[in-house]
Amino acid sequence: MIPRPRRAATTALVLLSAISLAACASKPKPMGPAPTQTPPPPPAAPNEAPPPPPVSEAPTGPVPGSVQDFVIHAGDRVYFDFNEYTVRNDARGILDAQAAWLQRYPEVRVRIEGNCDDRGTEEYNFALGARRAAAVKDYLVSHGVSAARVDTVSYGKEHPIAIGNTEDEYAKNRNAHTNITSGARS
Repeated sequence: MIPRPRRAATTALVLLSAISLAACASKPKPMGPAPTQTPPPPPAAPNEAPPPPPVSEAPTGPVPGSVQDFVIHAGDRVYFDFNEYTVRNDARGILDAQAAWLQRYPEVRVRIEGNCDDRGTEEYNFALGARRAAAVKDYLVSHGVSAARVDTVSYGKEHPIAIGNTEDEYAKNRNAHTNITSGARS
């Protein structure tokens, strides 16, 4: 058996060791205030609508098959030389684009409007405007557009797009305008 003073010392040593181990195993107390946590958002009220979806931008540009689409992507007017009704080389690209567009939208009907400058008699200019409109129609038909979809009219010198007596103004008035009359989209 261990003498009493030694036994008390051993017991004290065991107790000190146990207290030391217990102190190391415990969590340290924070210094200062405890960090705050953000509370979760409250649940939505039962009759509250969910937020709307994000708004996407509407497509820009003309509606395919519309008059604006035709004007922008094909062109609606070709020009003629003085006293001529032969389709010029610079007009062929526009008329090719018109024919392709009209084939893409077979429900569309057009009217070719022949125009002249104000030189010449009224009768002469009506006849020349009719020949210009017919030349454009013939071109479109020869490039696959049904003749039944194309009407013609001559306005002679009655619908000028430029007013004046300069060669530039005369040149603007010598034209054939392709006007969509039905079937275009809005």
